Amino acid sequence: MRDAVIVDAVRAPIGRRNGTLKGVHPVDLSATVLTALLSRNQLEPDLVEDVIWGCVTQIADQSTNVGRLAGLAAGWPETIPGVTIDRACGSSQQAVTFAAASVIAGHYDMVVAGGVESMSRVPLGAARAMGEPWGPRVKERYQQDSFSQGPGAEEIARRWGLSRTQLDEFSLESHQKAAAATDGGAFAGQLIPVTGPDGELKADEGIRRDTSLERMAKLKPSFLEDGVIHAGNSSQISDGCAALLITTSERAAELGLRPIARFHSTAVMGDDPVVMLTAPIPATAKVLKRAGLTIDEIGVFEVNEAFASVPVAWEAETGADHARLNPLGGAIAVGHPLGASGAILMTRMVHHMRDHGIRYGLQTMCEAGGMANATVIELLTD
Repeated sequence: MRDAVIVDAVRAPIGRRNGTLKGVHPVDLSATVLTALLSRNQLEPDLVEDVIWGCVTQIADQSTNVGRLAGLAAGWPETIPGVTIDRACGSSQQAVTFAAASVIAGHYDMVVAGGVESMSRVPLGAARAMGEPWGPRVKERYQQDSFSQGPGAEEIARRWGLSRTQLDEFSLESHQKAAAATDGGAFAGQLIPVTGPDGELKADEGIRRDTSLERMAKLKPSFLEDGVIHAGNSSQISDGCAALLITTSERAAELGLRPIARFHSTAVMGDDPVVMLTAPIPATAKVLKRAGLTIDEIGVFEVNEAFASVPVAWEAETGADHARLNPLGGAIAVGHPLGASGAILMTRMVHHMRDHGIRYGLQTMCEAGGMANATVIELLTD
């Protein structure tokens, strides 16, 4: 029976909005990561059969199939196609899932999956400014003029009884974990330095080492006057890119490659599109059932920190061990470059699993429209 394994996973450092990466075109940023992925594994590009790429705001600099253009910018043969997909914030996690499923099905023997988002160059909400994305029937069904993640994050906090202090403490911990991981070299084996007109970026740019609960307490709520969600306990707008090399165990052996992990199980779920951010909870239950595993058998969880209320509510509902949740920090500390975040989380997780001998890892993330992907991967050992 065919399987799908991750041979390697790399990412660019995550740049702050209008930071060091703002002058790097998302096609060129993608090409930098693609080139590094193959170079460090001493592989020729013609072994790759497709580039499956996530990107959310596919207009302006990210239009015209950025996945295809990335391969061309990398100098890869014109015979290698590319496709760009959008499942909101889970776009590149879905790209990885499609890649793994296609490898298992025999549609590919080797494929690259990942994603990119340059939120400095293509701002959040740019597509909405050009038209009405929901349509009258969706708005009529839910009695909503618009759908927004911020009020959804507030509603999660209300439903689960989460205080601002709880959310701020989680957010502070995210920065502390990310700083410790950076200083301890946890990302050294996965980061690809990127040079652009504004300099070279070697490490995640958004970590606030000097933040504190006192500083967060001074920030005004972002969505409700008496709300608990603010800029300090929400993900940062940022630029980033990541890519994974996916093949079969058999093909990896033929090429002398040593895979890191195997895809074990995957699931995708929809939930209330108004609250929007709760789907990681049922998606986690679904993927664990499919995997035949319990929550206690998972050694590391990557739950995207779109807003602090999302992973805090997820933890409360699932009973997951807090020490295993986002051990390297998350998007609150380093940023959430939409279409790249799924592949970034997967990259962080597989390297962490290998570094610490963790057998099972689970990744999930909330997505606009009330959806979530969930994936379980298994470490490969000699």
